[in-house]
Amino acid sequence: MKKLCRRMSLLLVILFVALLGVNGYVKKVGQEQILKPDDDYEAQAALVLGAYVTPNGYLCDMLRDRVETAVELYQAGKVKKLLMSGDHGQEAYDEVNHMRRYAEQLGVPAEDIFMDHAGFSTYDSMYRSRDVFQVSSAIIVTQEFHLPRAIYIARALGLEAKGYKADKHLYSGIQYNEAREILARNKDFINVHLLKPQPKFLGPVISISGDGRQTWDLEE
Repeated sequence: MKKLCRRMSLLLVILFVALLGVNGYVKKVGQEQILKPDDDYEAQAALVLGAYVTPNGYLCDMLRDRVETAVELYQAGKVKKLLMSGDHGQEAYDEVNHMRRYAEQLGVPAEDIFMDHAGFSTYDSMYRSRDVFQVSSAIIVTQEFHLPRAIYIARALGLEAKGYKADKHLYSGIQYNEAREILARNKDFINVHLLKPQPKFLGPVISISGDGRQTWDLEE
């Protein structure tokens, strides 16, 4: 029994060290590709990652900051298109249309805003941006805690991707998000290098070089 306990303890230590090692590696690689405001870099699209939207369509603070940051990149000529990638798996819950409408309110033409209705995870968003929307280069827009993992996934999948921080405020629960990222980085490291799953949905190609209105819901 003592020998078994020692082996179990050793195994737990090895797993813990591996967990921290992968987390540190993904974070380091991703951080190296985060742009500064004065960096001279342009891409096909800003890939804006979804977050919580209230039932009446109000974007949470994180998501408002992501959309506003992406619009700033568009208006500065850093990107030609916006790709809003989020959860619209149910009729009653819709991130991407509300993201698109807010970007339109801020002055972006409708034809330059694409919606990925099946961006159910960071991994799915990166995979679909490559295979469905044919994005070859992107500036990923999300908060700093999230960027390293998103960038790592994108580049591991073959996208020319960099990131841009959308931290315009202090957010509640940020410590929880930082802790959650440790496990998420490990999970997605396994996804891109070992499991290589397809997203929940793929579908026909909708090239980012076209008109974003082809991604609208039929009733609009």
